[in-house]
Amino acid sequence: MSFVPVMWMIWSLLVLILAALYIYRSNLTKNEEDQIFLDDSFEHEKAEQAVIAAKVAKIEPVVRIARWIVIVATGVVIVYYTWSILHFELHVF
Repeated sequence: MSFVPVMWMIWSLLVLILAALYIYRSNLTKNEEDQIFLDDSFEHEKAEQAVIAAKVAKIEPVVRIARWIVIVATGVVIVYYTWSILHFELHVF
């Protein structure tokens, strides 16, 4: 198999993983509240929010790393096609 299909398959897989991580993080944060509970009667809700915040904080570094990997992979694709275009034009003339 040549380089180009492998490059596109790897890039597509990385983008799908990143999309899955974004969807997972979105599902975690949909139940997150943007309020502060000052009364002790809301202790169970504070505990639920703390669990959600811990899960989001746990996945955030993974999302950040995946985002940078996709950026680098996209750069590789762009550099490959730019090099291909420049290399072809240099041999034509």
